[in-house]
Amino acid sequence: MPGGRLTQQERQQIALGLADGLAYAEIARGLDRPTSTITREVMRNGGPTAYRADLAHRATEQRAHRRRQTAPPGAQAPPQAYGRDAEAVREYEEMFCTVLMQAGTPKMMSRVMTCLYLTDAGSLTASELVQRLQVSPASISKAIAFLESQGLVRRERDERRRERYVVDDDVWYQAMIASAQANARIIETARHGVGILGPDTPAAARLENIARFLDFVSESMTRAAEQAREVLHTKAGATPGGPAEPGSDRA
Repeated sequence: MPGGRLTQQERQQIALGLADGLAYAEIARGLDRPTSTITREVMRNGGPTAYRADLAHRATEQRAHRRRQTAPPGAQAPPQAYGRDAEAVREYEEMFCTVLMQAGTPKMMSRVMTCLYLTDAGSLTASELVQRLQVSPASISKAIAFLESQGLVRRERDERRRERYVVDDDVWYQAMIASAQANARIIETARHGVGILGPDTPAAARLENIARFLDFVSESMTRAAEQAREVLHTKAGATPGGPAEPGSDRA
């Protein structure tokens, strides 16, 4: 039944397909499901290498049970802008958050990043994040401090002097530069160790190789970030042939 929820048998077929190295699209064709359904299912339940049908089915039942418990009778999901499907948006939020977590971002930080990225304005206040995520202000403060240290969010004041947390086109550039700066500290420390351990020793050779590798990668990463920022990031009003459309995010 392509339009309904995945059954436990279908999840077992997904697990078998992943074990056989099949692509999501091929698994989807075998189940007569959209590829996006299979992608969301796998990514929200551990990813292709950790997906287990029984755990995925149990987790889905638990999520549905929690929603039934927390939603008051007759409650409806808030209306979505641009006619979006509220359920599809919620599922995508879970998938996006899972991908960030699998990339090494802690859970609360991943939730805050997801919330900010999927907000059309690209910015929220602490109280708005607390309300959306149903967590404590302290949790938001801790998450923002971490993300800011990684260059993944920035702070600004709005017209009401409230502090807002912002993600925009420049955030990933700043994050790449912050990563290169962190590598620079590792490079400096590794080369300092070469002198202490002796330049002709195996340990010093290892440290020098680390320093050379990170130096090369950081230089390439910084150069690529600068080029991408110049080529891909178009300021409002810079569109060739006329002014940019209001709210346009495309070059």
